[in-house]
Amino acid sequence: MKFKLDKTLSLVAVGVISVLQGVQAAPVYEIINIDDSYDLNGTIENTRNGYGMAVNIHDQSVAVAKGKKKLTVSEDDDGVIDIEDGVADSEIISYSVNLPIIANNFTFNSIGNAWEPTFESVNNTTPPSLPTDDATVNSVDAFFYGINDDGVRVGAMSAPEQTIDYSGSSDTQTDWYYREYEQRGFVKKGQSEAEIPLLPPYSVYPYKNGDDEQQITVGGISSATAVNNSGLVAGYASTAISENSANIINSCVTNDSETAPQDICIQSAQFPNQYGYSDIQYQIRGYVWQYDSATNAVIGEGTELPLGLEVTNEAVYTAQALGLNDQGVIAGRSYVYRNNDKDRLYYDAAYWVKDESTGEYKYNWVNVDEARDVYSSIAYGINDDGILVGSYNKYIDGYRRDKFFYFDTKNPETPLVTPNDFYNATSDLSSRGRAINNKGQVVGYIETTHDKEKPRPKAGFLYDIAADEFNNLNNLLTCESKGYKKDAEGNWQRNKVTVPNPEGGSPLEYETEIVVVEANSINEDGTIVGTAFIRKPSYQIDANGNLVIGDNGLPLFVLDGNGNPVTAFLPRMVVLKPSSSAGAEACTVVDDDDSNANYERKGAASFAWLFALPLLWFRRKFK
Repeated sequence: MKFKLDKTLSLVAVGVISVLQGVQAAPVYEIINIDDSYDLNGTIENTRNGYGMAVNIHDQSVAVAKGKKKLTVSEDDDGVIDIEDGVADSEIISYSVNLPIIANNFTFNSIGNAWEPTFESVNNTTPPSLPTDDATVNSVDAFFYGINDDGVRVGAMSAPEQTIDYSGSSDTQTDWYYREYEQRGFVKKGQSEAEIPLLPPYSVYPYKNGDDEQQITVGGISSATAVNNSGLVAGYASTAISENSANIINSCVTNDSETAPQDICIQSAQFPNQYGYSDIQYQIRGYVWQYDSATNAVIGEGTELPLGLEVTNEAVYTAQALGLNDQGVIAGRSYVYRNNDKDRLYYDAAYWVKDESTGEYKYNWVNVDEARDVYSSIAYGINDDGILVGSYNKYIDGYRRDKFFYFDTKNPETPLVTPNDFYNATSDLSSRGRAINNKGQVVGYIETTHDKEKPRPKAGFLYDIAADEFNNLNNLLTCESKGYKKDAEGNWQRNKVTVPNPEGGSPLEYETEIVVVEANSINEDGTIVGTAFIRKPSYQIDANGNLVIGDNGLPLFVLDGNGNPVTAFLPRMVVLKPSSSAGAEACTVVDDDDSNANYERKGAASFAWLFALPLLWFRRKFK
């Protein structure tokens, strides 16, 4: 059953729907990238976290690794012991022109049948190295966001680090550190090809003061978020700079070398402040570029998509293109005056359609105005039938929540639809639709508990529009995909992981647990990529943020009152496929302690979506 925006259900209707949902058939899924030891093979060597971003029809996927490991502690036959140093306290993120720039985000691919995570270089990055190998330290942060059926990748990257001789008051510092730009979109034909930067129309500030005229590089912003099978690339780019930002740059030029060189002054202003925003603000517009695979080149300079309103003042307005289909219809969001009311400025879901007679794109608002209490909305993807998916944000039961919706762009007079999830259309479970295939299957994430004051765990979902069937992906998994194995009597038991005891004595044990927390992409065969949490032991950390090492050279675990390792979840790229095994069944096993009777009680915060503006590039300070 489907519901229009802001429609409610009686408790009787909710009960009937719950029963109907329970009897509907759903595909059984298997997690493909689990190795023989029940570990989730979902990030590249020397990184802690992995996130699956997109998959094409040929089972080629792209992903992002985050969090370079800090320490190695001792050697084994292979040279080092692989420490899962990702479940300890967060490392310090430092934004400073006084420190070297250390990249913390890396691109990789994973291809069936093996689905082995494989580092892929962008902007001359090298694989994340061990801390002892200073020669391969990267300063370029890179992200993959999309891939088409020809294997063309798109994403965003930073510039490499540059230095200027230091002339300040410190006796120990020798250089200042900066980059030419913080965020630049790119398109990349394949692993062996170099990426093609997508230049924003605005990256140079024309400074003028009397006879003094300069063209000052400020970098600008661009990002490529999706690519279709004809090579059309969607994203966003800077088109101008705000008036206040111009004043900041003028001050850097006027005071050049008084406190820091001009480039360093500008770089400092580009770093995020305490609120997570840069002091230099750009006008951002949705953008498309045409990539030609035959020549491996971008044709022209790209096309700006119209904003959802007419600009009449100096305020900063933003629009982003985030998804597109093979007909070239683009989904995203833009600032808009709802129903042309100048007192109602919102950041809302939108789509753009090209007028073939004029070659110009036309802006279209996704009407969320049936309920005037919607604060914002966003569209992430659209299929070839013109069905757009996204979410809107509103107060539900006194709290701001997101709700997944879909909208038929070929019949824009019909209201958008908020599908029934686990309960009803206005439940207080936040959800977001990330992607949709041409079969009308939607994937995304949904919250799974109703705690009001605590962070809510999330689960990946699969929604079938034709069947009106909404499923938590964890409830569709086989037992092996959840971390179970059969014992000698044929009963399902959690896989036991044995680890050496750093303090001597009997080995320690913990149990495997895997939870799918976010689904980001689905291809026509139903293959899904996203993020899952896998349980790993936590290590003891000293006051300086370093691992505590035992007498035998091994790191010490955090132990509970029974002497067992305390565990926590680590994010990993996950690949799910509909099971090809005859008679495959979704797992219904409940642990003896009832801890997994409802998987929705488990989890942690989902991976923050990388398309948010401003996109912050994490820089790390090693202790």
